[in-house]
Amino acid sequence: MPLTKLVFKPGVNRDQTNYAGEGGWWESNKIRFLSGFPQKLGGWAKASLSPYLGVCRSLFNWLPAAGYNFLALGTSSKIYVESGTALHDITPIRTTFTTPTTDNCFTTNLTFPTTVTVTINAHGANNGDYVVFIGSTAVGGVPAASLNDVQFLVSNATANTFTITVDTAATSVATGGGAGITAYFYIHSGLDTSASGVGWGAPPWGGFGTTPTTGWGIPSATPVSAPVRLIYFASRYDVTTDKTDLLFNIRSGPIYYWVTDTSFTVVPSAGYNNAVLMSSKVGANSVPDQVGQILYDPQSGILMAFGATTYGGGVTTYDPLLVRWASQSDYLDWNPASSELSTAGFLKLQTGSTILRAIPNLDETLVFTERSISSVKFIGGTDVFNQTLISSSISLIGPNAVTARNNVLYWMGTDKFFAYNGRVETLPCTLRQHVFENINWTQSEQFFAASNERFFEIWWFYCSANSPTIDKYVIYNHSEGPEGVWYYGDCTNGMVRTAWSDSPLRQYPQGVSGDDNYLYNHEYGTDAGELPMTSYIISNNFDLEPDGDKFMLVRRLIPDVSFTGSASGTTPSVDFTLYPRNFPGAAYMTSNEEGQDFSRTVTQSSGSTVTVEQYTNQVFVRARARQMGISIESSGVLGVNWQLGAPRLDMREDGKRG
Repeated sequence: MPLTKLVFKPGVNRDQTNYAGEGGWWESNKIRFLSGFPQKLGGWAKASLSPYLGVCRSLFNWLPAAGYNFLALGTSSKIYVESGTALHDITPIRTTFTTPTTDNCFTTNLTFPTTVTVTINAHGANNGDYVVFIGSTAVGGVPAASLNDVQFLVSNATANTFTITVDTAATSVATGGGAGITAYFYIHSGLDTSASGVGWGAPPWGGFGTTPTTGWGIPSATPVSAPVRLIYFASRYDVTTDKTDLLFNIRSGPIYYWVTDTSFTVVPSAGYNNAVLMSSKVGANSVPDQVGQILYDPQSGILMAFGATTYGGGVTTYDPLLVRWASQSDYLDWNPASSELSTAGFLKLQTGSTILRAIPNLDETLVFTERSISSVKFIGGTDVFNQTLISSSISLIGPNAVTARNNVLYWMGTDKFFAYNGRVETLPCTLRQHVFENINWTQSEQFFAASNERFFEIWWFYCSANSPTIDKYVIYNHSEGPEGVWYYGDCTNGMVRTAWSDSPLRQYPQGVSGDDNYLYNHEYGTDAGELPMTSYIISNNFDLEPDGDKFMLVRRLIPDVSFTGSASGTTPSVDFTLYPRNFPGAAYMTSNEEGQDFSRTVTQSSGSTVTVEQYTNQVFVRARARQMGISIESSGVLGVNWQLGAPRLDMREDGKRG
């Protein structure tokens, strides 16, 4: 009988049974669809020369000055600026101690010879913070080079002491370091993952009274939540310097300002230019002490804060629904009453309980709470901004689970995916159950959305149910088919990402790794960094004859694979595997009656160094079944790129009896 061509619908569907989805794809990892056919995902390679400290949750690309292209990284511990593959630490300094407070502050020991105790009264540091020393002299066999200009992690902190770990073991017990030590303490570090619980009571052990309800050793009735540290960036052009400076805030923290310095004079250099509190700048007026997120309004250019401490008289409190903005003529003036010309002001959202995220889009800013989306728009006059409720029946699973591309917003809700292009729409999703029934809700602040515009893709990285860190991704391709298509995978092969930038100012999309803390270029080459990438897709089961009534004997597979884009000098190959079985609930057969395995390798023509689009390879198998699945996979070989075409099967009828 004639050869049977295998052409499958684009996209992966896990919201039907394997058999009900006949003609489609069932399982995938590190693939994408292009023009309706699956192909291997693009590779990635390191873009930074050194790792960063902490877990990075934010990336921001901007042009600070003529001839420069900077990328800001916001981690749980640090703020960096990347330039030319080098990372520069611009983290604000919380406090500095000098002589006599720091005199001879180091004490060595021989029980743990690389652990040094530091004594600085009222240092204020927490475990997980970072400190840098300069001016130290050798102590207890630990040389000065092991103490100076090193990023030390603070451990075992008490009110007046803490410990650090040095790279040279002490040879004696001693206290010293000299009288010329300066200690620079960076702002407090945040959490890498969310923590929640009821905690423990504050009163004495056993509590108060005969039937205590609170106390040390007694769980508190009030839930406590410690969120992941999230950083939000913005940039501001300074006409006096002809440079564009960087602003950022820690979520529910203060606003900081970094004056662009292309020479990166940072701690411990004299006259260092690390970021500073914006409220400390000359002319600052009523700058909010805490904000949820800053951004510049896309129409008016006014600096805004979404979630902020209240304005006016007495003690200010943080209002998670309050929107405040600076005067249009002065980003440092947040006081509506500072002058007759001030346009500073505030408004409060009318729905929801907390502003989760604000996204600028065309001439408006779209503001999300846990259950609503509103438009905040510049109107001028005495009101300056107004708000319009767009929908009060949406959800957003986490602050970073939304992204905008080509004036369309895409986001991940608590049980479905959404888009906004002038109106809110629910995205039809063939992976809805697969994603939302295997998800770690407690870590939703880690989830984030990313775009890959070259391939018309929106990505979401998230934590599966049993993982405290990101280990899965799902992709929506909005260009394939009338409703787009979906595919998914895991973050093995060193693909754990915690933040992403798809800036038009850079050649490649960039992501930061949760595996090794490096910045990576994506869609670069074919490999997973320096290792081969495992990439595969498995079809749904399909009947070997129209009704699935008869057994069919499959004798040959004629593959159709393109290796365009594979590395020069390699012999790229893929593995085809057939999965025959007789009933939808039956196990797959892995070999035929003669013991022949159903997996086959297809390679590019031997000895050829040119790209071959058409293959004459045929592989022989003997598989008897009613239905079958097929997979294509590449793994273990560097430099392989592939795209599947329309493979064919040679088969004949072989009766109805099993």
